[in-house]
Amino acid sequence: MTHYELNHVALHVTDVEKSCEFYRDALKLEPVERPAFDFPGAWFRLGEFQELHLIGDRELDTRSKPRGNHFALRADNLDEWEGHFNSIGQEYLPRRTRPDGASQLFVADPDGHHVELFTGP
Repeated sequence: MTHYELNHVALHVTDVEKSCEFYRDALKLEPVERPAFDFPGAWFRLGEFQELHLIGDRELDTRSKPRGNHFALRADNLDEWEGHFNSIGQEYLPRRTRPDGASQLFVADPDGHHVELFTGP
């Protein structure tokens, strides 16, 4: 039995359109075709092979913290990401350095789901 890869991350969101704006405009993710499910949602490309699946009609509270539930995207240049976030008024947590030397910053989506952007050590 073999695991090949992480295929997708799924997040429940309150407002699909508002979340789409965040993931498309703030995180610059590419929307991808989504099957015709009988519930609201949207899909985005994460890197070359993975996807982010947004599922609408969230009713329960989000329990996401930078040290808790989050997902991470390897980025090429955190200076550019900080400049982008500043230019669109997107709040984010200050950059910090992990013990292994990697740099990371966190941004929260409209529902409070945290996304880590990092560069390697």
